[in-house]
Amino acid sequence: MSSNDPALLKDVSASETPLRTTFRIRVNGQPVSIGTVGQAFRFITSLSAIEWMEFRALHDDALLSLQRAADNAMLTVQATNALRTLFVRAKLL
Repeated sequence: MSSNDPALLKDVSASETPLRTTFRIRVNGQPVSIGTVGQAFRFITSLSAIEWMEFRALHDDALLSLQRAADNAMLTVQATNALRTLFVRAKLL
């Protein structure tokens, strides 16, 4: 399966695999909690590409890490670290 396969993307967005931490961030003044691979994937794919353009490499790394973690729970540490790096650089944390 390619990383753009719709079946794979649906599996990732539905993943209940827990991350190593729960990220609590504010978006437009509203609190958002992200604690699973699926929640993180939905969050970083729900924003437009323009919003992530400045952080393109970090965004792509986080997406790939989440896809891998959805398939193999032992990779949640890498996915959590990739998200943390993206969120810190985007000043969400």
